[in-house]
Amino acid sequence: MAKIIGALRSAVVPRAGAFSHLSVHELAAPVIQSVIDQAGVETDQVDELVVSNALGAGGNPARLCALAAGLPVDVAGLSIDRQCVGGLDAIIRAADMVDAGRARLVVAGGVESYSRRPLRMHSNHGADIGVAYDRPAFAPEPAFDPDPHEAMALLAARHAISRNAQEAYAQQSHQNALDAHDHLINEIVEIAGIKRDPYARKLSEQVLAKAPLLAGTVTAATAAVAADGAAFVVVVADDFETNVLHSLTVGPAQTIGAAPEDPALAPIPAIKGVLSKHGKNIDRVEMMEAYAVQSMACIDGSGLDMTSVNMCGGALARGHPIGASGAILTVRLFHDLQPAQSGLAAIAAVGGLGSAVIFERSA
Repeated sequence: MAKIIGALRSAVVPRAGAFSHLSVHELAAPVIQSVIDQAGVETDQVDELVVSNALGAGGNPARLCALAAGLPVDVAGLSIDRQCVGGLDAIIRAADMVDAGRARLVVAGGVESYSRRPLRMHSNHGADIGVAYDRPAFAPEPAFDPDPHEAMALLAARHAISRNAQEAYAQQSHQNALDAHDHLINEIVEIAGIKRDPYARKLSEQVLAKAPLLAGTVTAATAAVAADGAAFVVVVADDFETNVLHSLTVGPAQTIGAAPEDPALAPIPAIKGVLSKHGKNIDRVEMMEAYAVQSMACIDGSGLDMTSVNMCGGALARGHPIGASGAILTVRLFHDLQPAQSGLAAIAAVGGLGSAVIFERSA
């Protein structure tokens, strides 16, 4: 089975912050270079680079990242766009390549520059006049393609998850991140002088009370802020010779489609699917926190132990660099799992997608 022998990320910086001057490949390249060094391998051993990116200009951002990182020109670069689940799915694809014998070493992950995302326009019936739009459609019928804030408000109402409960969850996420600040720097590559996630803070009752309402009981304090960031791992074959002692085996993995009008719960069947194949206890869980209510509903619906989830904080305390977020979950587990422990990473995406992977620390 494929294994991960290196995992690093940038800090996660809210949009219009310290990374706002960096393009996607400028943000990704230092992380790619650093994780290759961490894994103790050479660039000429890299067979492929798989990059998740959701908001970029298209083309093949993975190719740009490969060239910017100084990888050999024969590393083509494979770009994927599965929105929020893309970073985790890039790692799944890398493991699939290795397990199928099509590659020996693949660097995989994701990068997002919300700050430098293109302004979107489409032509009006073929005319040269552009019509602006904020996001693409994620379902063909508008009724099944809800605004994410509205969808979360409906989820909260349906599951009777109050604003107070959502705020308490967000407070805990921020506190966990603050408590782990010194620990988290071990997984962060310094870029533009930034070595820590700057967003985590003490969420006081006064701050929570003033947070703008987004929809229903969902506020700006209980939704992850749009952000810039990158995260990559090195995936190799099980018999790949390396001096690195710390590795994670890539275990059961699943990406599943669910009702597009209710995307928040899509990870639940994926989580249950991989847990049924694993058959062991899960020691740590990294659950994507796009919204507090979404994470809470998934934890409850999957039967997970809340105390094992996001023990060093989650995306509510970091931010959400869409294409990189799933890879960040994997980086977190790489640095936190102890020998013989198992960890679960899970994430949802618009359009009704859910991904889950189990990793095992072998040494």
